[in-house]
Amino acid sequence: MKKYLVQFKPFLIFVGVFFLTYIVFTLLYKFYLNSYQPDELDAITMVSGKNSEQLLKLLNYDVIIQKSSQNPWQEIILNGRFIARIVEGCNAVSVMILFVSFVAAFSGNLKKTLLFIVLGLISIYVLNVIRISLLIVLVYHFPQYTHFLHGTFFPLMIYGYVFILWIFWINRFSKYAK
Repeated sequence: MKKYLVQFKPFLIFVGVFFLTYIVFTLLYKFYLNSYQPDELDAITMVSGKNSEQLLKLLNYDVIIQKSSQNPWQEIILNGRFIARIVEGCNAVSVMILFVSFVAAFSGNLKKTLLFIVLGLISIYVLNVIRISLLIVLVYHFPQYTHFLHGTFFPLMIYGYVFILWIFWINRFSKYAK
């Protein structure tokens, strides 16, 4: 048994650190969400919607993203037409938790690991704002593709980006790169 523990030690450490990090950050996020009333929308989601609105206005779109008066979501109105809602799951925090957990599990030098995590989180956030904005415009122009865009294309976009970040991290900075 000891022979196998020694043989699989790197894998076991990876799995242990990954799941521990994932569980801790998921619980912290759950506590954060529970600090809001059931009819409230969390600040991260609100800011994501506001930044998407700012990006679209910068690109000269007539868009309003506003908190629903009675529900925990933001309503998206483009050119006077209701397009969709932004809910808590649209803020990419779950993707960020997955990203951090993986990078931590394949950690390298502490300074480089923390810097990569911070820069990665910022880039994921920015990509998510772009994702929301593109989704709004594409759903407006191509409503028949809403299910594909929201359920397949854009999740592939954000998860694909995170996958590329992971590959880059493993090959360049992880202690396992050698």
